[in-house]
Amino acid sequence: MSEEPSSYQQSITPAQPEVITLADDPKPPKHPKFVLILSIIGMLLVILALGGIKFFQISQAIAKGKSFKMPPDAVTSLTVKEEVVAPVLEAVGSLSSPQGVMLSADLPGIVKSISFESGTSATNGQLLVQLDTRQEEAQLRTAKSKLDLARQNLERAQDLNDKRVIAKSAYDEAKSLYDGAVSSVEETQAIIDRKTLRSPFGGVLGIRQINVGQYLKSGDPIVQLESLDPIYVNFALPQQYIGRLSEGQAIRIQADGLPEKTFTGAITAINSIVDTSTRNIQVQGTVANPDHLLRSGMFAAVQTLLPDKKNVVMIPSTAVQYAPYGDSVFVIEEMKGPDGVAFLGVREQSVVLGKTRGDQIEVLKGLKQGDQIATSGLFKLRQGGAVKINNSVQPGNDPSPKPAQS
Repeated sequence: MSEEPSSYQQSITPAQPEVITLADDPKPPKHPKFVLILSIIGMLLVILALGGIKFFQISQAIAKGKSFKMPPDAVTSLTVKEEVVAPVLEAVGSLSSPQGVMLSADLPGIVKSISFESGTSATNGQLLVQLDTRQEEAQLRTAKSKLDLARQNLERAQDLNDKRVIAKSAYDEAKSLYDGAVSSVEETQAIIDRKTLRSPFGGVLGIRQINVGQYLKSGDPIVQLESLDPIYVNFALPQQYIGRLSEGQAIRIQADGLPEKTFTGAITAINSIVDTSTRNIQVQGTVANPDHLLRSGMFAAVQTLLPDKKNVVMIPSTAVQYAPYGDSVFVIEEMKGPDGVAFLGVREQSVVLGKTRGDQIEVLKGLKQGDQIATSGLFKLRQGGAVKINNSVQPGNDPSPKPAQS
């Protein structure tokens, strides 16, 4: 009986360490702050990893960008050349005929006949219009009859006076009657002539303003008559050029409506005074007009050719890049890249511009003969950019352009 308790104790003894082990567990529960620190560290590691990946990608992109070369821009080109030109003074003038008049009725009357057609030419002295002169012709016949009688009486009086048969007063009276008859004939004939309208000079007739049978009052217009060959051109130039103008100096004109025609002439008169309001001097030139293409009253562009000639550089206006701070052109020349490889590139060059002439503009400073410049496609060019020349289609470069369908 005494051994039972000890065997019972032995049977339950192995269970004791398990209770003690649970009570003395070396892994205590984790603290919340420690968990938060671990989370932050993990997030930082993830961010650093992503940043490193992104930095690597950006570095690769930058390296590729540095090695990338833009394709060359296509442009048209022109080699600059000097040319000898005569400087010109440009002005706007007005054409006028040397002789021009609106023919009108001198005396009232009824139009009997019209001997011209509108728009035709007339010679000096040509009959144009005849008014009714039947009354004047009857008076002329009467006056001529009286003149014949007065002439016979004067001849008889002259004979008797030579023989000293009649008094001197009788001869004087016969002479007076004869002179009066002559005056009466001339007066009647003058009235008939004033009712007979003839061309006072050769020229071109306008559109008639009358019809046969129409009653005309004194001063009523009949037709315009203009002498057109040669023709005058009147224009004004600034007074500072007066010392460079002289009679006989060559001029060129182009009239509105005749863009393909250029007429040449010379200065024939320079006004004796300068306009005090504009400080311009009036100049008149004479231009040959055999085909009567130029008409009085037309406007015309006038170029006065100055005697002093000079070498100038003319380039197309499309080659100029205009800017408020200064105009420039792109000069095409051989360049070298960072890798030492040569290529065809452009250099922006500032220029000073002069006068324009058609599609061209004068360059006073900035270019020299032999320079090659870009003439189109400037908007896409940059300093040092590569270009490719394609001159299959060229921009306008005509000193005297003619508009399409003009």
